[in-house]
Amino acid sequence: MGAVAAPASAKPTVLRVAAFSGSVRKESWHAGLIRAAEELCEEFIPGLLIDHVDIPNLPMANPDLETDGGDGFPPEVEAFRARVLAADSFLFASPEYNYSVTGSLKNALDWASRGTVKCWADKAAAIVCAGGDFGGGRGSLHLRQIGIFVDIHFTNKPELHVRAFDDPPKFDADGNLTQGLTSPTPRPGSGSRRCSCRSRPSP
Repeated sequence: MGAVAAPASAKPTVLRVAAFSGSVRKESWHAGLIRAAEELCEEFIPGLLIDHVDIPNLPMANPDLETDGGDGFPPEVEAFRARVLAADSFLFASPEYNYSVTGSLKNALDWASRGTVKCWADKAAAIVCAGGDFGGGRGSLHLRQIGIFVDIHFTNKPELHVRAFDDPPKFDADGNLTQGLTSPTPRPGSGSRRCSCRSRPSP
């Protein structure tokens, strides 16, 4: 009898989480929240890969910039949409501006919802935010409302709202989180929306 080849070991699956900071400030607390999530995932959640997607350089959403019957976009928008489409789920670090999301985040949401391919559709997401007495919660509620139309499935619990102005200080001068997260963060899409995260073999 010929030798039986041993089955090849399966490649580990990776969940790719595209993360977006609604703040474009250099020392942004919200970019700091994403960095903290990246560090915690590296230490505690193998197989969860956070891809921090920058959005400040996107042009303002404008149909006049679209080509190919509405399915062609400027190069920086095409690159952005590709990263959104490649993600299994999303993490939004969303500050509250005037009870709503920031203009930069809304612009990103608009670009990835344009055209025939709806990049956000039918994927799970989580929200983290930092702010005043309510920790940015009102802006989070508006983000959830936007998510209804673009078909993002936001997790309801747990929530993370950092009351950034309370003592002790939560962030250092560079926007890095120094207080608050001492245990693993929930997987975006875990719990009731776990089935929405489609894992794939790592490359």
